Order: sequence, then structure tokens, then C-alpha cells
Amino acid sequence: MAASNRKLQLLDFEKPLVELETRIEQIRQLADENGVDVTDNLRLLEARATQLRQEIFSSLTPMQELQLARHPRRPSTLDYIQAISDEWLELHGDRRGGDDPALVGGVGRIDGQPVLMLGQQKGHDTKDNVTRNFGMAKPCGYRKAMRLMNHANRFGMPILTFIDTPAAWAGLDAEEFGQGEAIARNLRDMFGLDVPIICTIIGEGGSGGALGIGVGDRILMFEHSIYSVAPPEACAAILWRDAQKGPQAAESLKITARDLLGLGLIDQILPEPLGGAHAHPVKAADILKTSLIETLAQLQARSPEKRKEERYNKFRKMGVFIERAQL
Repeated sequence: MAASNRKLQLLDFEKPLVELETRIEQIRQLADENGVDVTDNLRLLEARATQLRQEIFSSLTPMQELQLARHPRRPSTLDYIQAISDEWLELHGDRRGGDDPALVGGVGRIDGQPVLMLGQQKGHDTKDNVTRNFGMAKPCGYRKAMRLMNHANRFGMPILTFIDTPAAWAGLDAEEFGQGEAIARNLRDMFGLDVPIICTIIGEGGSGGALGIGVGDRILMFEHSIYSVAPPEACAAILWRDAQKGPQAAESLKITARDLLGLGLIDQILPEPLGGAHAHPVKAADILKTSLIETLAQLQARSPEKRKEERYNKFRKMGVFIERAQL
């Protein structure tokens, strides 16, 4: 990555690490230019950089996790599909006149097995994000997704969904064309599909936009992704009428993978390469592919009836809450 590009995409908590890495590179260049052996010093500095990286990424706050989940270079749905599939053919249209670029899907093969893969698609730059509506799907996107899932069910292909959206599009046009109905229909119909469904939260899993393709037999989640009923800033604006209280809302919402695994809302945390998925996207894709293949084998060992029963019971148990004792 070019230095200027890296600087523009640098997160606040990454600055000490980048400064140290820059210092190491400067020392290495000076040593090469002057023919000085500084191997021992470099080894110590590199060990310190590794330690600092581990310290930073093992103690992130919920709001910092959100920053990572929204990182512009974080791998997207199409990035992962291209990296993990043997082949893939994108399919278009909801057969009602719409084809939403914020939600992509198609058929392909993983490890030789035919599957359907679909998910929200964000852009990696401003122009692409505008085209993709920042990954916020409209009703035609969710109807396209359900059309493709019914197609997969008809031909016995497992379904793999990749969740990465701040929310479903809430514009006037979305409401006019039935956003709530489209998402509700997906929630209902996904429970009745016979084929295995694996949902993976690869970045930002927000609100009904995530749930619209999030009913699965297994819910996987990358380590630095988030999953929430609403973006923290929106929650803060609603509860306290102050979006600046986003960090407080992020803490209360329990949006991190660790919190959600403890609450039973996800089934597995996928570890990310040190520094986040955007730092080593190929490694992240390898981790995802391995987990999908293993999970798919487990699900295919069950009958369709058993899978549907477990899928239903899984979501029926969600929503348990703890009342704090009165002080």
C-alpha cells in the first residue's frame, strides 16, 4: 500500500504502531545506505512492534472494533467470494424489475461443491460506495436474495451468506416499495429452506439489513466484526439525542464477537490475522474457507428436517435478557 494511502486510512489506535514501523524502516534504509550492521537493534525493534500489535488488537474497545469493521480496505463480499470459490457466476434481478447492486449473489463451487453465495457489497472508495449505496440494500435487493435462495433450495445447493451492512436502506423509495415486508418475508422463508445455510458476518452487521439474509443453521463472525440491532451512533441519537455518545452506546449494545458468542447469538468466532482482515486479506479468506468447509460438512450430516428444527429452535431461544437487581 502506498504511504499516502496508508496514512489516509490510518485508525487512531494504530498510530503508535505505524510510527514504530516507520522508524524501523528508516533505520533499515540508513543502515543499507551507510553499510552499517544494525541487525540486533532491528530485531529488538521488530519484536517490540509485534508485541505492540498484539497489545493493541487484543484490547480494543467496542467502538474501535466498529472502526475496524468499517475499514475501507476490509475485504468485501465479492473479495471473499473470488478468493474462496473455484468458480462463481453472478446472477441478477428480483424478477420484478429491480437489481440492487448493494446485494450481490450467484452460484459457484467451493472445494468442488456447488453452493449459492450472496451478501451485501460495500465499495472500497467513494465512487464505488455511491454505486453500491454503501452496502445498504433496498427491497429489490432482499427480493433478489430470496429468489436466489429459493433457486438454491430447488437444486439442493447449500447457501452461504456474507453480512456487511450498516442497515437496510431507509429512504423514502425503500419504504414505498415495501422494505419491511421484503425483510420479513426473507426471515419467514429462510426458516423453511431444506438446504444448509451458513451466515458469516464479515464486517458490519447492522439492524434488519443484516437479519434479512441472516437466518441460518450456523452464524459465524469474524473477530473484529460487529453485529447490532442498530449502529451505535443511531442508538445514541435515539436514546440520548446525542450521536457523540456512540462509544457509550457501543459498550451497552454488546456488539463485539466475544459479547455475542457469550450471549448465544453467534456460533463461532473466526480469528483474524494480527492487524485485522484488511492487513492480510488472503489469510482471512483462507480462515473463512476452512471454517465454511468444516461447518458445511457438519450440517450435511443432518437431515433437512433436523436442520430446520434446530434452526427454528436456535432463533426461538434468542432474546433472553438479564434483569439487574434493584439497588
